[in-house]
Amino acid sequence: MVHVVLIGDSILDNAAYVPRGGDVAFILMKQLGDGQVTLLARDGAVIEDAIGQLNSVPDGATFLVVSAGGNDALQSIGVLLESVRTVAEALEKVRVIRDRFRDRYRTLLNEVGRYDRPTAICTIYDVMLPDLQQRRIANLALGVLNDVIIREAARRGLPLIDLRVMFSQERHYANAIEPSEQGSELIAAAVVEAMHKAPSGRSTIHTGL
Repeated sequence: MVHVVLIGDSILDNAAYVPRGGDVAFILMKQLGDGQVTLLARDGAVIEDAIGQLNSVPDGATFLVVSAGGNDALQSIGVLLESVRTVAEALEKVRVIRDRFRDRYRTLLNEVGRYDRPTAICTIYDVMLPDLQQRRIANLALGVLNDVIIREAARRGLPLIDLRVMFSQERHYANAIEPSEQGSELIAAAVVEAMHKAPSGRSTIHTGL
């Protein structure tokens, strides 16, 4: 039997932001039919929390989905508002954030790899902050972190669920940073696609579209 385990943050644990039955885990279970879904992801989790969630992966798990890093990015958003004298100085601040993120994310994927299960990882989708300038700056910075995720997917031969491509309209968001019911449907479809279409040991991109 297919048994999908969801690991990470509120991108996968979004029940608090949608009508009953509109969350990722519930919709994914419906799409799987007779499959099973275990939700280990927790709203507000950072990468370190996702590592801890791995301790609860059930023995019968057949496919892991990891979506982590968005809350780590939010913790660093204040840096984007700091004053600098040059563009080079600004880029150096972003580099420091990227390197710290890369080290944490690699640790997470190393731990995931210990379970020797087929695994898909998710990019961090753009945020829909109400202030347009802040939105543009935040999403530009997220591109740097997504570069880390994409490189790790390619390096490890992991299927990539590209949430940035999927979440293209406001109706996909319940608020500035959480998936709506429509967003949940997109994520569930991409997970199913990654499970059935991703060749073993090859990095492929999945959007469920």
